[in-house]
Amino acid sequence: MVRASAARIVQEGLTNVLKHAGPGARAEVDVAMRPDALTVEVRNGPGTSRPPDVLPSHGQGIAGMRERARAFGGHITAGPAEGGGWRLTASLPVPRESRSECRVAGRFA
Repeated sequence: MVRASAARIVQEGLTNVLKHAGPGARAEVDVAMRPDALTVEVRNGPGTSRPPDVLPSHGQGIAGMRERARAFGGHITAGPAEGGGWRLTASLPVPRESRSECRVAGRFA
C-alpha cells in the first residue's frame, strides 16, 4: 500500500512538472528506502519558456499529495529549488513487516 501511494505521489509530482515548469524543464526522481521510511523526491529545473496553458489545473495537486502522505503518517515538503525549478519530497513510514515490498531505490531522469 505504501509503495502504491509513493507511486501516485511521483505521478502527481511529474504531472505538476508538466503543467507548471514549461518546455525544456528536466525532471529527476529519486527513490530511497531509509531504515524506517520510503522517501521519494521529484525535482525539476526551470523550463526554457512559460508553460503552455494546455493542461487544466485545479490547484489540488500538492494538497492531495499531502493528504495521501498523512494517511500513512508521512509528510510532504514542496517549494522552490536552488537555481530555479521546484523540489517535492515525500517521506512515508514503512512498517517493518512491509519493508520487503519497498526494495526499489534509485534515480530516474
